[in-house]
Amino acid sequence: MELAQLLKERRSVHVFENRPVALELVKELLDTAVWVPNHRMTQPWRFVIVQGEGRRKLADIVRTLREKNESDPAKAKEIGQKFYDKFMSIPMFLAVVMTEHTHPVTREEDYASTSCLIHNFSLLAWEQGIGLVWETYPLLHLTEFREALGVKPGEKIVGSLHVGYPAQVPAAQKRKSARELVTLIE
Repeated sequence: MELAQLLKERRSVHVFENRPVALELVKELLDTAVWVPNHRMTQPWRFVIVQGEGRRKLADIVRTLREKNESDPAKAKEIGQKFYDKFMSIPMFLAVVMTEHTHPVTREEDYASTSCLIHNFSLLAWEQGIGLVWETYPLLHLTEFREALGVKPGEKIVGSLHVGYPAQVPAAQKRKSARELVTLIE
């Protein structure tokens, strides 16, 4: 597939088929995705992959947190189960974790590079028929979630990628033309 076509056809996928994604393929795609611009070559990223029965730990955390936020016990169980089921329907979680450099400029450059890595991975995965959505939900900042993923102080979860084979591919959303957004200074 040509790069321009790949860029225009890639979608964020929220509903997946009930089949696993090969771990070795994901590792191979990540080995390619790391080839991003990275000023000072800090390479601040690492990856936590959660699949199979490992997903239960994350799903249990989400269920417990959702149940705590609801005052009606019957409704709490229902909402908790809904979120548990949603997490269990995701074949693979890929947490992209970045070491937060103490210097703010380096930290910002590292965040940009890590974001490029995630985008590279999304394109490489799409090319292989694998979909994903890049999530940055509040869970990423909660102690229980971070501990479950082994995230240490001084690290940031840049994204929780939900990875799998698409059961549904959303339609394209209209984009503004870059021509509309260009300011030319001569």
